[in-house]
Amino acid sequence: MNNIDTDNRQLALSSWLKITLQHSEFTLTTASADASFRRYFRVHLADKTLIAMDAPPSHENCEPFVRIAKLFGDAGMHVPEVIAQDLTEGFLLLSDLGDVTYLSQLNETTAPALYHDANVALIKLQLASKPGVLPDYDEALLTREMQLFPDWYITKHLNATLDDKQQQVLQNTFALLNKNILSQGQVYVHRDYHSRNLMLCHDNPGVLDFQDAVFGAITYDLVSLLRDAYISWDEEKIIDWLVRYWQSARKQGLPVPADFSEFYRDFEYTGAQRHIKILGIFARLYHRDGKEGYLKDMPLVMHYLHKVCERYIELKPLLRLLDVLENKQAQVGYTF
Repeated sequence: MNNIDTDNRQLALSSWLKITLQHSEFTLTTASADASFRRYFRVHLADKTLIAMDAPPSHENCEPFVRIAKLFGDAGMHVPEVIAQDLTEGFLLLSDLGDVTYLSQLNETTAPALYHDANVALIKLQLASKPGVLPDYDEALLTREMQLFPDWYITKHLNATLDDKQQQVLQNTFALLNKNILSQGQVYVHRDYHSRNLMLCHDNPGVLDFQDAVFGAITYDLVSLLRDAYISWDEEKIIDWLVRYWQSARKQGLPVPADFSEFYRDFEYTGAQRHIKILGIFARLYHRDGKEGYLKDMPLVMHYLHKVCERYIELKPLLRLLDVLENKQAQVGYTF
């Protein structure tokens, strides 16, 4: 969208809010913009604040947000309440979960309690899971996500071309990861359950950006949370938080393996799929959408992917390919 379109959207949003709020006095400030075309404004009223979402219908559909907000809220997650909606225009009015992200508050002291709260909330969601309610996180979707890596990271970002053998390495790796992920216990998956979408508030965590939720692998949201693209932890801490989740999940009857080492391997394989996807997404956000802020987060995600590939013999072919690409990276001269 160009600036004129954006300004017209904001004028239309303000007009809708005047009617929706019955002509109460309010002011708007920018709350955030995410990696899509959605924008969020904080609506300042005399006695409280609310959040207005602007989701241009030509690019976004608000219906999943409304439906999944109810689904997740009914499961016991702390999500924004939908106060008013105009799905045709792409406007929503929501309760305000504040502006204090987990990312801004996480440190060595606070992390154990915050991740405990995030695990508790995640288990509530997973316990409410039923098949046939959300789209399946199936092989087609998992593969489509990973294909962003060769399409955007390798081809566009590194300006590299894979030979037939290298392409086969990628396809074999995708198939291997899919097989593991699809064999895991299937539950509701937020899909971006990380420190920028979790808010510190009276009932931790406030959960945002859930509109792309699916029914998929039980380890997926744990990867988003603990192998976060925006903050990293020592492996011992990650394993500790993962064990605590696994113990609680087992006790409450969630479909996790009886052996933690098997669960950890599932977590790692799911992580590899997500890291591959995220590298592609970050490259696309930069090259297609002009959002260069994500470039600085690529090295951490690549570090995660390297580490996983080093630990499993089945992923060694991908590791060798990554090493080749790293040389290409150096030649291209991206420093992030």
